[in-house]
Amino acid sequence: MASIAKKTLTFGLLALSLFGQEPAPTTLEIGGAKIEVTFGSSDFDLPQEKLLAWISRAAKAVSCYYGVFPVPRMRLRVNSSERRTGVFGGTTWGRTPPFTRIFVGRHTTEQELAEDWMMTHELIHTGFPDVDEEHHWIEEGIATYVEPIARVQTGELTAQMIWHDMARDMPKGQPQPLDQGLDRTHTWGRTYWGGALFCLTADVRIRQASKNTKGLQDALRAIRQAGGTIDNSWSLDRAFAVGDKATGTNVLTSLYAEMKDKPVQVDLDGIWRQLGVVKQGDSITLDDQAPLAAIRRAITVLR
Repeated sequence: MASIAKKTLTFGLLALSLFGQEPAPTTLEIGGAKIEVTFGSSDFDLPQEKLLAWISRAAKAVSCYYGVFPVPRMRLRVNSSERRTGVFGGTTWGRTPPFTRIFVGRHTTEQELAEDWMMTHELIHTGFPDVDEEHHWIEEGIATYVEPIARVQTGELTAQMIWHDMARDMPKGQPQPLDQGLDRTHTWGRTYWGGALFCLTADVRIRQASKNTKGLQDALRAIRQAGGTIDNSWSLDRAFAVGDKATGTNVLTSLYAEMKDKPVQVDLDGIWRQLGVVKQGDSITLDDQAPLAAIRRAITVLR
């Protein structure tokens, strides 16, 4: 998750900095960026090299999607916990440089790191500007939607896997009773999956309008290139205007006008049918003869 209080140092980190107790970072150079990694402890079962490899995979996936890593420098702190195994509690702040804190269980296995999505999700937050709190859904929605696509582009996941998961999870983003639109309904489902549903709809519409020559990826790359990263505050209208100019459409602006203050039910069954995502019980098949099958393939292709 991206913290709404992005410019605020946590007391613990400030104290470490003031008293000179912060451990020396390990710097990863990926996608043109320097990512300074520190560890809150050294008591993981896994060696730090395995943890650094996990971070590197996530940073490479983000760099692949955006063309470069979104910001030239950031700090990342991995804290340990005995409460559980696996990865949890990720938060990203947009100070200068941006900072991500994430927790990893001390007994986490290499397989659990290989299956993790959260590190990639957190690093994707660096590629979009700090917007007003009512628009938190777009920050989380982009991270939710882009994370699996970026990992397909680097070969971590298959397209079959992510379309299966999207078909399963996208309905969580549909408006429920009393919904007042994305800007006014701040439930978990609408923030994460409602934002992802916006991104999916926008991606398909951009590709339809551009004859599949442009997509949401082009819009997000342009926003980043124009300085729209987490360490800069923008209006959402400005971000969408930059993205629309890059794709030669008005999809982001018009879709936002549709969904910002009223409950728009997205025809997901129609989208899956057009894309060729065919649900069969708990599994899916991909139909390459579907009307928008070329768009489905283009969304995940390595560029």
